[in-house]
Amino acid sequence: MIDDFAKDHLHGRLRRDREALVWKLDGLSEYDARRPLTVSGSNLLGLVKHVAGVEARYFGEVFDRPSPEPLPRWQDHDGSDLWATEDETSEQIIESCRRTWEHSDATIDELPLDAPGHVPWWPEPHTGTNLFAVLVHVLGETNRHAGHADILREGVDGRTGMRPEHETRIDGKARDAYYAKVEQAARSAASSTARRAVPRDVMFERRDGGRAG
Repeated sequence: MIDDFAKDHLHGRLRRDREALVWKLDGLSEYDARRPLTVSGSNLLGLVKHVAGVEARYFGEVFDRPSPEPLPRWQDHDGSDLWATEDETSEQIIESCRRTWEHSDATIDELPLDAPGHVPWWPEPHTGTNLFAVLVHVLGETNRHAGHADILREGVDGRTGMRPEHETRIDGKARDAYYAKVEQAARSAASSTARRAVPRDVMFERRDGGRAG
């Protein structure tokens, strides 16, 4: 009973967070979906592509159930899963992503939580694992990149929200007021910290025009 509950709960969270990540591409042009948005080149379509590849490997190779989606050998990983080439469209990557989900879901549904797996790219002695550990690992990876996508998408056009049903209409005045409040609190805290850092005898000098003695 506990195993069934745990698997259903983790699997449900994974399904939810996958959709949240892909939703961050909603309404974007091909350029905005794939253009680098940080100095390290992070981009929205690349995050979706990367997370799909993570699932394909962990719910595929790890349990000897290779994904039907083409993947390079893990030994040849070169970071190309973190961005989209000019020949790959958003639609193609999302379709591949959803096919990967179907394969992952089948693995999760068909295996018990203690089903053994093998992760050859993990360092020794952590090459032995099971479905429970992999589910937790992939869920954490998906959550992490969904958070990245939240920030990246906000930087593109201001849209925020964890899921479509939680998205609200942008209120520019309210956002500006909130931003100003947080900025003022940060400046006040920095000023207060700087004052506390000034040695006591230096403060006396400033007040009396000379060194207190």
